[in-house]
Amino acid sequence: MKFTVSRDALLKPLNLVAGVVERRQTLPILANVLMVLDGDRLSLTGTDLEVELVGRVQLQDGAGESGELTVPARKLVDICKSLPEGSEISFAAEDGKVTVRSGRSRFTLSTLPAREFPNVEDSMGTHQLVIKQGQLKRLIDRTGFAMAQQDVRYYLNGMLWELKDKQLRVVATDGHRLALCTLPEKVDVNGDTQVILPRKGVLELARLLMDEEDDIAIVIGSNHIRATTNEFTFTSKLVDGKFPDYQRVLPRAPNKIVVGSRLELRQAFTRAAILSNEKYRGVRLKLTDNSLDIVANNPEQEEAEETVPVEYQGESLEIGFNVSYLLDVLAVLSGEQIKLSLSDPNSSALLEESDEGDSVYVVMPMRL
Repeated sequence: MKFTVSRDALLKPLNLVAGVVERRQTLPILANVLMVLDGDRLSLTGTDLEVELVGRVQLQDGAGESGELTVPARKLVDICKSLPEGSEISFAAEDGKVTVRSGRSRFTLSTLPAREFPNVEDSMGTHQLVIKQGQLKRLIDRTGFAMAQQDVRYYLNGMLWELKDKQLRVVATDGHRLALCTLPEKVDVNGDTQVILPRKGVLELARLLMDEEDDIAIVIGSNHIRATTNEFTFTSKLVDGKFPDYQRVLPRAPNKIVVGSRLELRQAFTRAAILSNEKYRGVRLKLTDNSLDIVANNPEQEEAEETVPVEYQGESLEIGFNVSYLLDVLAVLSGEQIKLSLSDPNSSALLEESDEGDSVYVVMPMRL
């Protein structure tokens, strides 16, 4: 196997593919990236057995001899990064080693047989749809922060994708808060389904969505999801579990509706958070007519108090929240104003954009 490729064309897909490769591996070959040259198309594959990513590079005509090999992913990335921009890199493989040359630099890397490289199974998908990359990126950006990180309820360490009545909706929750975003346009898909994409799959998929106007084709199977763009093919196993019924978490009929400036509230919460308890991050919200007081204190007996003018008429209410959860929501919402719906100190709060938005957020209260 022999070929020459420009550093800049190779680095972008190589970086993304190497991102899937785990640093600590049980199988040595999983630390490698599979390089396959077929004619003038070079494909790079990285996997951790859960998520697989294939990047494609188009070479100049007659730039190589076809073949396949696997090389250490991190080392190859570091070599390519350290070479000057605009340089050409040539690869030549023989006797279980690959020689990488560029200008006056030469590197010899060990290889492992390509036939040992694990292949994520090709299962037939049951649901197929095509959407714009920008639309999918918005769905992930608006909900991904609410995924659990290492919860024993493993089905929370991921994101629910729901296809229902030709609508795509994604939901994430860690048990304390919930984020939900629905694609406003209908999608062309047959049948309904619910699948859970694991946390790592969500994060890797989000990194690929760079060209907002380009399409991404998604195929959902019983235990895999595959997403294909012009440059990449992404495959991930699905989480085998039942996602909680998120409809039951949405507050039914909150009767206290508060409308306020998103920017003012975000700044006030940020300032109050400075003096909140570092471990529990609790703040108290005191709601009276057209006014919201935010109070935070900590074990050192320090206190922060903020008053924000809001649109509200009704009974006064005092309720506690984890301020980090509120700030996470305010960071992804857009628009001038936000709507906060409450009912009593023990019920969840509903946050959304005040005009018709595509996202809904639920935050559980805290006892302070």
